[in-house]
Amino acid sequence: MSRPGVKKAGPAKDRPMDRLQQFLNELKRRGAGQGNLLGLLNVLIGRRIVDRDGAPVTEGITWRTLSATLKQVRWDKHAVRDLGLDPAQLPPRDRERFWYQAIAQARVDSEAASEAGDRFTEQLRRLDYGSGSSPQ
Repeated sequence: MSRPGVKKAGPAKDRPMDRLQQFLNELKRRGAGQGNLLGLLNVLIGRRIVDRDGAPVTEGITWRTLSATLKQVRWDKHAVRDLGLDPAQLPPRDRERFWYQAIAQARVDSEAASEAGDRFTEQLRRLDYGSGSSPQ
């Protein structure tokens, strides 16, 4: 029985965080993003991503949200080596804080990150995803 004014959660595809988790799990499964973590971070934080049907996966997310999602999907912590970081130098027990620190040190707003994001966008196209510029 539902209460007036309280919406039930729809299917997973209707919830943005679930779509983002599904997206990251697919990338992980297909090996996308390996060797280009900086590009992945740049695109997820600052650009819009749509799936095969044109439905938004993300409109750009905060570092905190990205950190939590990388923790939830259990993204390989050794991927931070792509950023020139040593995983042993990041918080070992708090994985969300680990990812937040990695993102903070990655300089995701740099020219190099933007170029890496462009390369990652090409990889997304091969996987039938679209990515554009950051939301206004």
